[in-house]
Amino acid sequence: MPRLLIIAVLVTFAAPARADNWPQWRGPRNDGHSAEKGLPTEWSAEKNVAWKLKLPGRGSSTPAVWGNDIFITSLDGDDTLLMCVGTDGKEKWKASLGAAGKAGRGDEGNAASASCSTDGKHVWTFAGNGNLVCYTVTGKEVWTKNLQDYGKFGIQFGCHWTPVLYKDALYLQVMHRNAQIVVAFEAATGKELWKQNRPGYGKGESPDTYSSPFIWVGQGGPLLVAHGNDYCTGHKLDTGEEVWRVQGLNPTTNGAWRFVSSPLVLPDLIVVPSCKSGPTVAFNPVGAKGNIDPDNKAELWRFKSTPDVVSPIRVGDIVYLSADGPFTAVNAKTGEQLYRQNLSGGKHRANMIAADGKIYVTSTTGAIDVVQAGNTFKKLATNTLPDTLYATPAPSGGRLYVRGWNYLWAIGTK
Repeated sequence: MPRLLIIAVLVTFAAPARADNWPQWRGPRNDGHSAEKGLPTEWSAEKNVAWKLKLPGRGSSTPAVWGNDIFITSLDGDDTLLMCVGTDGKEKWKASLGAAGKAGRGDEGNAASASCSTDGKHVWTFAGNGNLVCYTVTGKEVWTKNLQDYGKFGIQFGCHWTPVLYKDALYLQVMHRNAQIVVAFEAATGKELWKQNRPGYGKGESPDTYSSPFIWVGQGGPLLVAHGNDYCTGHKLDTGEEVWRVQGLNPTTNGAWRFVSSPLVLPDLIVVPSCKSGPTVAFNPVGAKGNIDPDNKAELWRFKSTPDVVSPIRVGDIVYLSADGPFTAVNAKTGEQLYRQNLSGGKHRANMIAADGKIYVTSTTGAIDVVQAGNTFKKLATNTLPDTLYATPAPSGGRLYVRGWNYLWAIGTK
């Protein structure tokens, strides 16, 4: 066999191993999808649990998984921790990220809500007290910055932004009443690469932003996608210059409008939620410029309602939207509603994930519904753990890692 062909074959067979990692909040491609096959469909506190680890306190950060390492943040009394746990359920190390600061909204997000990002060598995370940190995967601190250097945090319910890692840089949106910026850092050193003002409506509650940024990598990209203060915007990665801006997300200029749900960002489609009774807007980002509204040919559809917290997800030609129970499927090309059904009640704060033709939808009550992807509604199972679930489950290595307020659960085979 020719040498180049041998290399190609080896690369092909190596791909599934790389896909096992869940390196950041929304997975390997930042779209909520996993390449895993055969993930558990049914479980309980006694069934299909490989292990569970008692946690020191509450937190809502999604596990970031690389190889045999799992990274989460957690409260521990008045402290905020970065923790590394092995896939065997044993704690490897932990580091203090400083005092917790503003706790958040009652039982909602807190200083340990932002999720980690890792490349297998380093791990980056943000704590609600403002500290943005980089550690090696073995627990050595590399650098720390405090984002309150850009303005003292002025936000009702705490800061929860998850940084997004792309190549050698880390990107963040810092959006509250005393700062409205997008910023890029050198991942290895924490050096600021650029900072751009990112204005919005700026009235009442609107500057309070709880969503997180994404990187769009389609034709003509990459771009940084920021979502907050009544708009969704796309920015050049080298300068932060704005390229497009989605309009009409706050149609009544309501001063109590604040974004929590983050956009779904795909090479050929961006789906932008709003909040409360606002719209969901879908557009083709390839070549998109200027104001994205019904007069711009890039816009594909506007749906009559929106998820308030849970980000949309696409499987095939269907976009799924999840609220506190209602679960809606719409045609990804036209925005036509295919069905609307009720799933487990309670608050829905974790994002949906998709794997092997199934969608996992999480409720804070401890219930995770498993739904078959497709044009018609088919619920495969409802699985309940005795825990409170705000974090998105992380699939890796044939398991689901489910982070609750009390335990980190490994769902799957031992």
